[in-house]
Amino acid sequence: MMPCELYPTRCAICGTEGNAAELYPAGFNMDALSPAVFSARRMPDRIHFRMVRCNRCGLVRSDPIAPPQILNHLYAQSTFEYGEEADNLKRSYGRYLKKLEKYSLRKGALLEIGCGNGFFLEEALRQKYGSITGVEPSVDAANRAGANIRPWIVCDIMRPGLFPENRFDTICMFQVLDHIPDPRLLLDECMRVLRPGGLVLCINHNIDAVSAKILGERSPVVDIEHTYLYSPKTLPRLFSAAGFTVLETEPAWNTYSPLYLARLLPMPGPIKNGLLRLLRTWPFRSMRVTVPLGNICLIAGKSERNHAGVT
Repeated sequence: MMPCELYPTRCAICGTEGNAAELYPAGFNMDALSPAVFSARRMPDRIHFRMVRCNRCGLVRSDPIAPPQILNHLYAQSTFEYGEEADNLKRSYGRYLKKLEKYSLRKGALLEIGCGNGFFLEEALRQKYGSITGVEPSVDAANRAGANIRPWIVCDIMRPGLFPENRFDTICMFQVLDHIPDPRLLLDECMRVLRPGGLVLCINHNIDAVSAKILGERSPVVDIEHTYLYSPKTLPRLFSAAGFTVLETEPAWNTYSPLYLARLLPMPGPIKNGLLRLLRTWPFRSMRVTVPLGNICLIAGKSERNHAGVT
């Protein structure tokens, strides 16, 4: 990557610049601004921007960060690294998609932002959604989609004007909002393209989870890819500030393989590599565990009042 100047960020809830307490000093150099480092679900490497917590609302963010155009380029060039976990992720996210049915959701057009190779879009089709669309910046990830899914993936970032107004009944984001340099801009666009009565399903890391508090800077959520990190208090505040009606927020249970969980453990390299070699053998490869490992699920809706321009 060419050298770039870092720029300060604002709190996505309060809109303040500065007015934040440092959590962790920066732990990276410019060599970390590479597609390999920005590839999803790589081994934790303790590379991160300076991280702060807003003194007014408690939202955690990276400050300063690389310019959005640099970050967009890095995600476009990143590679798809989690194919072996796709089935587990499909099980996890599929459970939460099913929860939307209790809100009498119209199973019409579904949009997934950050869809990878489209594994969740396959699950949406299985659950009888009328149409699917995915947005994915990584060229490599989009190209790995199955032949029945690839035509419905737009290889781009979610940006203003990409889709017409009131286009979708459901919008899903899984471990995506953490990566967005301007989450309010993204949520404003979600509001624009969501139909009145539509729902947003969002799953994100929880910076206030017990695991994150115990591990501190060694937690895998403290990462250069994460420009914002949310808690059960700040995530609904962000959606409310963007005009959504927050319907529920709860801890998310995810299904993982022991191999993936071991990759997240902070331990010396030789010990971890030996453990990973063991877990790649039978019978460990076929094992699955479902645990509440520090994630938040939020469901929010767009009301008729939103559509009328009243918030």
